[in-house]
Amino acid sequence: MRGTRDTKDTGGVGGAGRLGDAFLTPGSSSFTAFLAAHRPGLLPTRPPLPPGARAAPDAFPHGTTILALTWSDGVLVAGDRRATMGNLIAQRDLEKVHPADDHTAIAFAGTVGLAADMVRLYRVELAHFEKVEGIPMTLAAKATRLSAMLRQNLDQAMQGLAVVPLLAGYDPRAPEGRRGRIFGFDVAGGVYEKTGFYAEGSGSPYARGSLKKLFRPGLPRREAVLTALHALYDAADDDSATGGPDLHRRIYPVVALITEDGFERLAQEETADLSRVMVAQRRTSPDGPTATP
Repeated sequence: MRGTRDTKDTGGVGGAGRLGDAFLTPGSSSFTAFLAAHRPGLLPTRPPLPPGARAAPDAFPHGTTILALTWSDGVLVAGDRRATMGNLIAQRDLEKVHPADDHTAIAFAGTVGLAADMVRLYRVELAHFEKVEGIPMTLAAKATRLSAMLRQNLDQAMQGLAVVPLLAGYDPRAPEGRRGRIFGFDVAGGVYEKTGFYAEGSGSPYARGSLKKLFRPGLPRREAVLTALHALYDAADDDSATGGPDLHRRIYPVVALITEDGFERLAQEETADLSRVMVAQRRTSPDGPTATP
């Protein structure tokens, strides 16, 4: 009937373009819960494979190494640009580091398609909460929300389609000098706050080893970026799925800084300059700089 709110097969939009009852009924501040109740097929956690099936290693592109470290003014997040399908390079310029909101960054390793959808949904989740509640979510609550989304993806992870994110942000509620915070996760949704630095993905053991050698509290901006670039270089040196800086194609790691002023992606020119500095250092010292006493 004309003018009635018929939401059947319309995504909740009624006749004459009116919103359906699902959009006008008070409910949870979680956008993910809203989708699960009304349009579960739009969730990135919907089953992409038949029950019991398992993805072949080369069936889907996978992102690899991401890392985060604290520095004097906040926290830094970086990632290489390579995606692989088995022994093939699927993409050379993948973006693995994204702003979640003004003071939070999310990076991902794992199945690229699911991860990209999860990042988009997570950003909407945070914006939806702030609009409904009228206040921003705390950083610890943001980590808890992301862990809940990962738990919903557990079936896919068991099928070989795991997504492992890394969350970092500037927390004005934390004590001075510790406002840059880093959270790691496992595929089952476990959340773990990390101190100082952390890395995830196939090259993470080598990146963490490099960070353990080079990191120190209170790094200035330039040294913090160079430390991240050295760690990604070390990961690429030992892990074929991690891509180093490609000076010829002008493809460099993504580096983002989160401070009191918000999220800042390092400009391409600055990343390129520091990447060239780092590569020049490696010509004379192939194993990288030594630990600071």
